[in-house]
Amino acid sequence: MFKPLASSRFQKKAILTALGLAGSLSFTAGVQADTTVNAVMHSALRALDPVSSSATIARNHGYMIYDMLIGLDSDLNPQPQMADWEISEDRLSYTFTLRDGLTWHDGSAVTADDCIASLERWSDYDAGGKIIFDNTESLTALDDKRFELTLSSPLGDVIGLLSKPSAVPAFMMPKDVASIESGQPLPNQIGSGPFRFIADEFQPGVKAVYERFDEYEPRTEAPSGTAGSKEVFVDRVEWVHMPDVQTTVNAINSGDIDFIERTPFDLLPLLEGNPDITTDVLDPLGMLTVARMNFLHPPFDDPQVRRAALLAISQDDVMAALVGDPRFYQTCASVFGCNTALSTEVGGESLTSGGALDEARALLQEAGYDQTPVVLLQPSDVATLAPQPVVVAQALRKVGFNVELKQMDWQTLVSQRASHNASSEGGWDMIFTNFSVDSVWSPTINLLLIASGAEDSWFGWPTDPKMEELRAEYALAESEEQRKALAEAVQLQAMEQATFIPLGQFQNVTSWRNELSDVVEGPVPVFWGMHKAD
Repeated sequence: MFKPLASSRFQKKAILTALGLAGSLSFTAGVQADTTVNAVMHSALRALDPVSSSATIARNHGYMIYDMLIGLDSDLNPQPQMADWEISEDRLSYTFTLRDGLTWHDGSAVTADDCIASLERWSDYDAGGKIIFDNTESLTALDDKRFELTLSSPLGDVIGLLSKPSAVPAFMMPKDVASIESGQPLPNQIGSGPFRFIADEFQPGVKAVYERFDEYEPRTEAPSGTAGSKEVFVDRVEWVHMPDVQTTVNAINSGDIDFIERTPFDLLPLLEGNPDITTDVLDPLGMLTVARMNFLHPPFDDPQVRRAALLAISQDDVMAALVGDPRFYQTCASVFGCNTALSTEVGGESLTSGGALDEARALLQEAGYDQTPVVLLQPSDVATLAPQPVVVAQALRKVGFNVELKQMDWQTLVSQRASHNASSEGGWDMIFTNFSVDSVWSPTINLLLIASGAEDSWFGWPTDPKMEELRAEYALAESEEQRKALAEAVQLQAMEQATFIPLGQFQNVTSWRNELSDVVEGPVPVFWGMHKAD
């Protein structure tokens, strides 16, 4: 049987230091008596605004303290959460009615005006929200608990957009918070969700603390995904950052932490061999890992050069390096992710068949590529993003690219990827990231498909009028047949322009000690519904 490695005094001290326990933050008598879940999430929490940031860890933070009008159950079906809704026969009017008992963490009641302000703010940042508001005639409060959204023309999936869990969910905030000027930080972290954020104990990049909101009124349905009851059965949840993955595995084996959101694949056997630990996939759709090129500067401002880069890549090589264990990955050339309603891999066949190296070399020569260096950014401290740049760099070199691989920590990368400069001036040419499949499954919600230039597009800033036309047509489509045909057209356009490069799809494995039970399955790691044995 595997024996925990963290048994020595030195290793124990290292784990306690990583947990932030050495400073006695959590070993005070009052806190120790509480039921506390210590969790290691996939990255450190620094940004606290889950609407202005598309970072997954900010989204996860949002689900702890905020709530949404509509949830999404584990079968990806929208369900009432904060509100029920009615749709007029002409599909132009949506009336929302808030359920009883909704209060903010400061004790004030949630009102229709709060929700209207929250939706307006959400639409400033979210692609789906923009589509709704571009087609909105009015959004008005009918009374304190009811408000009406009136469209100028029918949209295909308003409820789906309001219930989607990624990348920017439609979180509800108090009106005075949601009404702050765009680009300004949130003045507080007051929500109406099942947990309260403990600001006094927040250590950015190190530790975040949440306590049960005792006045939260959960729904009566069973918890499912982000829908149903969000009743909390633990007193406190602490997110602690452990940049060293071996330390993290040692800590859960020894019982110093309870939960790992994303278990390192190469260390998974150490946990599967421990009878005191459960390992499981909570989100069956998983993540689509992608490469994104910078459209603003040479050489990737040329679609032929971008296409050559796409043709050089083999997903098998990427996924073998990233995951290794075939139980937890599949090749997938769909920009919508595989195993989804709109999944199609047309145009991306080379990605799943080992690449098309000769064609890539020919395209580079035809484009007159002049050996301008391409700078790939590698986040060396994120296990699920560090291998991809190395594999892709080697693939690009094989077909004739001059590649420079730059290592840096994730926070530095996040800052650098926002630069519009050329790579020779502190910018970049290619970055890598992972998107939850639930955040890319349609043309309306997929941030990577927005191609309206430097103002609105996601990092890389593509400009492609044809793609924008297709996305607009999809938003207005009323039949399933129309939507599927338009999704295939979007897929082909994305492959032709190399809007982004799908590198494969994988499932994260979550691990928890058996003292935890009733862990909720779904696209978001949540801590409601969970019990912890004394």
